[in-house]
Amino acid sequence: MTHNPTTLCRLLAALGAIMAVCTPRAAAAELNVGIDNPPATGTVFAVLFNSADTFVDLRNPVAVVSLPPGSNATARIPDLPDGTYALVVYHDQNGNGRLDKNFIGIPREPLGFSNRYWAQGPPSFSRASFPLHGAETQSVDVALQSVFGKRGLLGVGVGVIAQTSAYRDSDHVTVLPIPAISYIGDHLQILGPRAQYGLLRRREAALAMTASYRLGAYREDDSDYLQGMGDRDGTLMGGLAVQAKAPAGIKIGLAYENDLLDRSGGGRGRLGIDRSVQRGLLTLSPRIALNWLTADLADYEYGVPVDRARDGRPAYEPGDAITADVGLSVFVELRGNWRVIVSGGAERLPEALTDSPIVDTSVVYSGFAAINRQL
Repeated sequence: MTHNPTTLCRLLAALGAIMAVCTPRAAAAELNVGIDNPPATGTVFAVLFNSADTFVDLRNPVAVVSLPPGSNATARIPDLPDGTYALVVYHDQNGNGRLDKNFIGIPREPLGFSNRYWAQGPPSFSRASFPLHGAETQSVDVALQSVFGKRGLLGVGVGVIAQTSAYRDSDHVTVLPIPAISYIGDHLQILGPRAQYGLLRRREAALAMTASYRLGAYREDDSDYLQGMGDRDGTLMGGLAVQAKAPAGIKIGLAYENDLLDRSGGGRGRLGIDRSVQRGLLTLSPRIALNWLTADLADYEYGVPVDRARDGRPAYEPGDAITADVGLSVFVELRGNWRVIVSGGAERLPEALTDSPIVDTSVVYSGFAAINRQL
C-alpha cells in the first residue's frame, strides 16, 4: 500500500488538533485590582511581580495593566499560573508611562502595595506577597499615597561608625556613636553620616550633590610609633555623584568628594557597583568599588612629613593611590516603622600606602550600624 505524504501530514495535523481540544488545560488564576482612592486625572498602572529579586527595585514585572482615571472599575490580570505574587499600583501623574523615582530610586509618584503593606525602605516581597492557586479569582484593593507626604519623611534613632587602624603598633578601633537621624524628601536624603541632594534625573541616570563625614585616620596616642605626628581628625567631605542603572538590577556609581574643612586639602573619587537582593525580610546589597585618594589626602593620612621624621620613621610621601574595597549592606524592616541598617566593608591598601613607615597592615575594616524609627 502506498501512502501519499500530503495525506499523511494532513491526518497527523488533524489528530494533533483533536488531541489539543480534548486535552484539558491547566486551570489559571485571575487577579482583579481595585483602587480605594482613584485619582481624577492621569493613568493608574497595576504592576505584578513574582520574584523578590525584581520586586526589590520594581523591575521586570510579569504583568502590567492600566486603569482609567476617575473610575472605580477594577483592572483584570488573567491567566496567571500557580505562584506567589506581589503587586504595586502607581499613579502616572505626568503621563510618561513609567514610575518616576528620585536620585536614590525612591518613587516620586503616589503608589500602594498589596496586603495594605507600606514600605519603610526597599519594598519587601515577603510583606506584600500573596499566593494564587488553580482557577482561583482573587481581588486586591490598594490605596494610593505619596512616599514623601507634604514635608518628607523624618526618622530618629541611634547609630555607630567603626573603623580599624592600619598603623604600626596600633590595635586601636575607632568607634563613634552618632544620632541616626534620617530624612527622605523629593530631592534631599539624609541617613546618619551621609546626605545627598538630587539635582537631575534622566530615566536610568541621576546626578546629585553629596556630603559625608570621613572618620579621622588616627590620633598620635594610638601607638608609640605615631607620637609626634599630630592627630588626623575627621572631616566633612562634599562633592558630586552620578548613579546609573544597568541590566539585571546592577547600579553603577561614580563620585568625587573633597575635604570641605581643608584639613587634608585633598579628596576621594569612587567608582562602584552594587546590587540588591532579598532573602525573606532581609534586603542585602553587596558592593565592590575602586577608590582614588588624591596625593594630598593620601599624604595626610599615610605620609610622614619631613618635619615629623625621626630615627626609624623616615619622611615618606606616597602620592595619590588607588584602593579597592568590598562590602555588604543589610536592611531589615521591622514592625512599627522601625528599621535596622548594618553596613560593613574591607578596603585593601596598595603598596604606595603599605610601604609607608607608619603602616603595618594592608586591609582596613569599617562599618556602620543604626536602628531608626520613621515618625
